[in-house]
Amino acid sequence: MLLYFIMNIKEIREKLNRIKRTTFGISIPEVRKLARQIAKKDYQKFIENNPNDSFELKILHAFLIGYINADIKEILQYFEDFIPYVDDWAVNDSFCQNFTIARKYQDHVWNLLMKYKTSKKEFESRVVSVVLLSHFINDNYVEKVIKVLDELNTDDYYSQMGVAWAIATVMAKYPDKCLEYLQSCDCNLDKITYNKSLQKIRESLRISTEIKEITKHLRY
Repeated sequence: MLLYFIMNIKEIREKLNRIKRTTFGISIPEVRKLARQIAKKDYQKFIENNPNDSFELKILHAFLIGYINADIKEILQYFEDFIPYVDDWAVNDSFCQNFTIARKYQDHVWNLLMKYKTSKKEFESRVVSVVLLSHFINDNYVEKVIKVLDELNTDDYYSQMGVAWAIATVMAKYPDKCLEYLQSCDCNLDKITYNKSLQKIRESLRISTEIKEITKHLRY
């Protein structure tokens, strides 16, 4: 059982080092638990002093932002300030998927994401796609989501995979809209991302066999 949190980077490092190792390098459930503890105390001090110089500290910071109970403007500032430190797919996806406040403040989070829509940086693009697939594929936003995914940078592997994953998630929830998009001459996905999207669709357990059969006839 973790000791009650004391706001000190050195102590946090020691605590993280004691956590049981996994394929991620740390036990993710235990880091979530620690992030919740920090969120209930002086989280500002941790954020201000965290050097984000290790995977462990980055993923702890990533989870923490999703647990903070504060004004939405303050939370969005923490979110935006952390983006430059995202340079790993696990940190990226933990950061984005745990940011569930996006479902409550859709307009606020959408406006922030649009600042990164044209970014050429691999993980800034992936942040956009993973937040969208995690929190915005709904009746109000699905068409906007498809349009943004169509325009995102996919010059790099992790940005390509982020968009492909998002397209497959759209297919799981709105197959008619997704099929229409993939078959349209207005689809601007590059060949690699298009084919990765089809692969993700065929691998998904949330998509029907019938839809998967239809995608077998799609070509770039």
